[in-house]
Amino acid sequence: MVQRWETLQGELASGPDQNIYVKLAREFSELDPIVKAINELRAAKQESAGLAEIIADKDAGDEMVELAKAEQAELEPALDEMEQKLRVLLLPKDAADEKNVILEVRAGTGGDEAALFAGDLYRMYQRYTDLKGWKLEIISASEAAMGGYKEIIASVSGKGAFSRLKFESGVHRVQRVPETESSGRIHTSAATVAVLPEAEDVDIDLDEKDLRVDVFRASGPGGQSVNTTDSAVRITHLPTGMIVTQQDEKSQHKNRAKAMKVLRARLYDKEREKQDAERAADRRGQVGTGDRSQRIRTYNFPQGRVTDHRINLTMHKLPEVLEGGGLDEIIDALTTEQQASQLAALEQVK
Repeated sequence: MVQRWETLQGELASGPDQNIYVKLAREFSELDPIVKAINELRAAKQESAGLAEIIADKDAGDEMVELAKAEQAELEPALDEMEQKLRVLLLPKDAADEKNVILEVRAGTGGDEAALFAGDLYRMYQRYTDLKGWKLEIISASEAAMGGYKEIIASVSGKGAFSRLKFESGVHRVQRVPETESSGRIHTSAATVAVLPEAEDVDIDLDEKDLRVDVFRASGPGGQSVNTTDSAVRITHLPTGMIVTQQDEKSQHKNRAKAMKVLRARLYDKEREKQDAERAADRRGQVGTGDRSQRIRTYNFPQGRVTDHRINLTMHKLPEVLEGGGLDEIIDALTTEQQASQLAALEQVK
């Protein structure tokens, strides 16, 4: 890795054309933190070896030996930390981690309250993407009569978007007193979140003969006409039966492009799940199964509490989480747990 890093430095300095430069720069940026950690560990080990020589030197004065022992005692835990950091950096990367995201939030059980909660979750992710400096764009939205969303689909573009948001897939449960509840009784409702890595053309090769494209006139709530042209698009992927409908844009061309983006992401995610299922038989210690029917988190309003059930993490920071800023603490804990499980699995293999 160090040799490759040095080679890349030279190739980048030679001024290759733009396409090659971008490819080399991406590889260099992936290797750079690993090489820095390697060099840091090597330097610390050399220092430790030098201290060991002083301690073993019979001609060294007592004061020098005691000083070397004290420095060695401080260095040993630091060496352990450096080795652990390097192990984590060397873990296999998810090929989709740097991809953009298709985010889907849907109201689940709970009627109007579930739709309101789906709206709360969407706004939480909206604020989180703002804090990260990512770009969020709504692809389609179906608003509920009492507020919130029956369903909302958006694209999120930004560095490492999937690596951070992928832990959000699953069933999110809310416990709170609805505004319409006069007796103050706590209701439980749910919303589902799906986070799909956005597929590129190279990821999913779609054959036109596998697609059935229907166009129709878009309509609003209660059958109210949205426009007077056949601009809405429904794409059916014949081999899988997967259907995507898009009618938010007035242009048929734009609706088709958005529908294709969602279809590619869903097919790519389906293929990833298939591959994960095949690998899971041989890979012990993987975190979760990716099953979205699994309840992953509860938001309890009366107690101001958020509990992530996958790692038994409870935080009394509900407002901060819903504002987006508190979400990183949960995601960091999930990432750490995943890394620990991967390391444990590698130890078992060894």
